[in-house]
Amino acid sequence: MTDLNTLRYSEEHEWVAVDGDTATIGITDFAADALGDIVFVELPAVGTAFGRGDVFGEAESTKSVSELYAPVDGTVVAINDAVVDDPSLVNSAPFEGGWLVKVSIAAGAADGLLARDAYVAHTEG
Repeated sequence: MTDLNTLRYSEEHEWVAVDGDTATIGITDFAADALGDIVFVELPAVGTAFGRGDVFGEAESTKSVSELYAPVDGTVVAINDAVVDDPSLVNSAPFEGGWLVKVSIAAGAADGLLARDAYVAHTEG
């Protein structure tokens, strides 16, 4: 199980797990619950570069279509094919099997993102 306190969070409800120069990105359980049953996920191709705040994909649910916003600058090094094949993983395991992309990042790329307690306070506001 992922320790949610080691992750960093964006105000747009993405989470980031940094491991050296690689960041794994997904959407939070709050976002997954708000979206409802996710039925389609569109992710960027490996090699795609984006900046913090750029749209890097979308998640379609039974309720709506939502854009996915990059919480960090990076270049995609892997996508989660399991989520493309079974989008419900984002709902059932948003912090485990439901991750979206892995990106190469520069040192300090996650600076300025929220700690878990600050993110929880943000979602309760």
